[in-house]
Amino acid sequence: MGTIQSSAAKYRGRFAPSPTGPLHFGSLVAAVASYLDAKSNHGDWLVRIEDLDKQRQVPGAADQILYTLEQLGMKWDGEVIFQSQRLDFYQAALDMLMKKNLIYPCICSRKEIADSSIVSLNGFIYPGTCRKKTLNTSSNHALRIRTDNNLIAFCDKLKGAYTQRLQRDIGDFVVRRADGMYAYQLAVVVDDADQGITHVVRGMDLLDSTPRQIYLQQLLGYITPTYMHLPVVTNQQGEKLSKQTGAKPINLSNALKQLLCALQFLGQEPPPEMVKADMSYFWQWACKHWRADKIF
Repeated sequence: MGTIQSSAAKYRGRFAPSPTGPLHFGSLVAAVASYLDAKSNHGDWLVRIEDLDKQRQVPGAADQILYTLEQLGMKWDGEVIFQSQRLDFYQAALDMLMKKNLIYPCICSRKEIADSSIVSLNGFIYPGTCRKKTLNTSSNHALRIRTDNNLIAFCDKLKGAYTQRLQRDIGDFVVRRADGMYAYQLAVVVDDADQGITHVVRGMDLLDSTPRQIYLQQLLGYITPTYMHLPVVTNQQGEKLSKQTGAKPINLSNALKQLLCALQFLGQEPPPEMVKADMSYFWQWACKHWRADKIF
């Protein structure tokens, strides 16, 4: 199956943070890039809070993220949606995949998978231990989707051609965890389709996930968006900037400077006098001069 590209539709982009803490510089870069790519193309920019994983959430973080975006002058289109309120949509998609006989239960522990799997650049390749198991009503197991070795190929706006053969490179992957939580790969595909997302701008750390999402899009009859994966912001140790690696929250008392730093990280070249501009002029200039091909 080939991927279907959405070229004729009006541009609809999104920013989809997880409420695991306040907005930091790494997530700011993704927000700025997705916002500017949408607005420079006269498109819509939506915000989605990916709050499925309750164990990783920080109370009040979602409101704090939205407040920070507002204070930075980033106005989203439409209502903010929360994944935690969309469980029925994910179950409906899972039911469709079950009807295609593509889902099976998996009772393997992480240790069992590690002991019996082949290690690839992307981690452990699931060996298909439970592939012959049939579905039952028990909920204390994960659900995996059967993959194949057909070539999944897409063209990333920055990286260019990217391919995977899922069965060889990833193995059958989880679409619902043993605790009953729907997996990121399934939820993001359903949400992007329901919101009519035509362009996804996000970090390079998610590039490897894209073929899995395209596979699900094909099976569910969804359109495949255009993808652009950004360079990942790292700390001095070379680790991805995150709450776990000590990323500091965005300091709103010096918001313009941090926005300018995000632009510079993205290869844009704001003039030196921009440090004295107001927020409104900053966004006017940034939208007018946005060049995705300058990102390196």
